[in-house]
Formats: sequence, C-alpha cells, structure tokens
Amino acid sequence: MKEEAGRSRKGKKQTMMIYGERIALRPMEERDTADIIRWRNTDFVRKNFIYQKPFTAETHHHWIETMVKTGKVVQFMICPYEADTGLKIIQNAVGSVYLRDIDETHHKAEYGIFIGEEEALSKGYGTEAAQLMLQYAFETLHLHKVMLRVLAENTQAQKSYEKAGFRQEAYLKDDVFLNGRFCDVILMACICDDDSTT
Repeated sequence: MKEEAGRSRKGKKQTMMIYGERIALRPMEERDTADIIRWRNTDFVRKNFIYQKPFTAETHHHWIETMVKTGKVVQFMICPYEADTGLKIIQNAVGSVYLRDIDETHHKAEYGIFIGEEEALSKGYGTEAAQLMLQYAFETLHLHKVMLRVLAENTQAQKSYEKAGFRQEAYLKDDVFLNGRFCDVILMACICDDDSTT
C-alpha cells in the first residue's frame, strides 16, 4: 500500500490517495454524490445492505455532515487504474469503501463496502479494497480491530472478506427483518497483530 498524504483528521494523517496493485482509493467528495445515490439504489447493491430503504441526496448529505465531517467516518472511492510509462491513469470510480463509527478510545471501527458498477463485479476489486482499508486502519489510524456485518446469505462477500483477512466472530439468527422475513447476520472482524495502539 502506498499513500500520498494530505489534510489531517483530528490530528491524524488523512490519506489523499491509497494505491494498491490494481485500484486506487481516493477520498469521497461532493461530486461523487450522484454516483453513490445511483449505486445504493441499484437492486444488486441494495439487497446486500442491512439498511435497504431508498437512498436519497438528503440521506447522503446527512451522512457527510454528521459522520464524515465529524471524523466518525472515513470514506473512499474505489478507482481502478492502469500504469502507463510510470504514470497512474486513474479510471472512474466503480464503488465506495468506508470505516464508520471510528472509536479512538477502544481503537476500533466498522467496515463497509459496495461495488456499484456491475461490470466491476467479480474482478477482485472488493478484496483488494478491503486489504487496503485494513492496512489504512491499522497503520494510519492505529486501530486495533475492524469489524463488519454481512447477511448470512451473501456468501460471495464472506469469501471476499475472508480472503482479505476477516474472520467470523458470531452468527446472529433472525437478527434483521428485511422484505417480509427475518434474516441471519454474520459478524466478522480482523484484529491487528501489532499492539502499538495500546
């Protein structure tokens, strides 16, 4: 993971760009609103969210004002890139990834991701984005634990999370009520091996 740093978040380094092998993560901006709303309301994205209500511009702006700008969330856009004669040619974003409810007391946060462009599915972008965000969480934010929630029926996502380093911690039976039925939820987490956060 290569970072190009910029502004600070509560005194900590806020990454301007994070480069992996095939994708770059750049901080979410206001100009991404239309894409995020479109993606979140696409059936193949929404069905995998625990929050499945229609996603509006008001919802997104509230998220920015109350979560991102307050430092409770860091959110990036997932951008494939190609290296050409040493230059990185960043392509249009295909999804978004974030850490939410960042707890600086207990050194933990919750992970979330969605790939919004259908042609970008099953290319390994999600797994690489998860790996980059875990590195960012542990090495830059100095978190100790990153957890996530995933619907038990979403086995493809679980395999991707496991490949990135997450492990199942709990299985919650009938935990959420979606589309007229109860659904099981799996809690997964990745714990930093380095105890430097303490």
